[in-house]
Amino acid sequence: MEKSYLDSTPDENGFFGKYGGAFIPPQLEKAFAEINVAYDKLSKSHEFRHELKKIRKHYQGRPTPVYYAKNLSEFVGGGQIYLKREDLNHTGAHKLNHCMAEALIAKHLGKKKLIAETGAGQHGVALATAAAYFGLECDIYMGEVDIAKEHPNVVRMKILGATVIPATHGLKTLKEAVDSAFDAYVGDSENSLYAIGSVVGPHPFPKMVRDFQSIVGREAREQFMEMSDGQLPDHAVACVGGGSNAMGLFSGFIDDPVKLHGVEPLGVGTKLGQHAASLTYGEEGIMHGFNSIMLKDEKGEPAPVYSVGSGIDYPSVGPEHAYLRDIGRTIVGTCNDEDAIDAFYKLSQLEGIIPALESAHAVAYAMKLAKENPKDSILVNLSGRGDKDIDFVVEKYPIPIL
Repeated sequence: MEKSYLDSTPDENGFFGKYGGAFIPPQLEKAFAEINVAYDKLSKSHEFRHELKKIRKHYQGRPTPVYYAKNLSEFVGGGQIYLKREDLNHTGAHKLNHCMAEALIAKHLGKKKLIAETGAGQHGVALATAAAYFGLECDIYMGEVDIAKEHPNVVRMKILGATVIPATHGLKTLKEAVDSAFDAYVGDSENSLYAIGSVVGPHPFPKMVRDFQSIVGREAREQFMEMSDGQLPDHAVACVGGGSNAMGLFSGFIDDPVKLHGVEPLGVGTKLGQHAASLTYGEEGIMHGFNSIMLKDEKGEPAPVYSVGSGIDYPSVGPEHAYLRDIGRTIVGTCNDEDAIDAFYKLSQLEGIIPALESAHAVAYAMKLAKENPKDSILVNLSGRGDKDIDFVVEKYPIPIL
């Protein structure tokens, strides 16, 4: 019997076609080999799977529902828009799905500390939560710009017991936070686990995070079919920075005749430094230990990036997204700041759901897709709630009257 896509991809060296792999300094090879062996063993362990299932049900509050956004659909006047409500997952985003699992691996390995980067702060909050649950120390690296922009999440991380460490070099955003976290891990891999926040980084992290996030797609597929008398959605839509929430949703439909749309942040323009649309404008390159598609400056270094959504302003993308684009399995779309802010307010005022700015990119794209495809059903991964963004949004963008 032929293996399914998820069982056969990536290969044993962590490659999705030509993308992925592990391009790491020699001093980290042992640590990553240890993580790979541990994950391979634990993912097949009844005890590990049972504990994770229990955590998801009784602590995270899974399954999260699929919701038919009737008011938004009627306002758009086109296709039917459904939302996978990851904003209702404990801590307010999809990130806890892999953070609890990564912390559980760290516990099995006897590690004492979790190290991570964060952009919008959702991964940081989720990892700080997991660290508190398992009794582990937690260091979160975050760009100075994002610390100021996402103040509520910084406070949450500190309340949960994490140490928030500013990244003060470069543009002081997500890329620099990853740099700092990776450097810290190089210096203390014996006692700590680097809990990567997306489907990026050296093997086995793109596969691990995808597998842990696949709960989103599995639930969504079953829930949608139950709501629609056994029908699949015509489209599945998710925002893409690194791409964890998108791979979570896509994994549930990867072998189905469903169109998969990854929505990148177009920011305020198409020039370098105005956006973070790696798949749209980037080229092949190695960064942060993996080969993928990345935005480069004139020297071939990671280019400056920008998005109103702090969690998706990253100059590269998960290697699996690059692979799926190349083989034609996914459709790459874009959404600019203006449309994301419009969707942020529309969803809030029409449905009573305040989305994360990152998720608002997917909602905005789905609204346009619905207008263009009036007979289609569109399932959006509402990957996070917007509590963290409200102060920033109302300060920069006045509340509209619908």
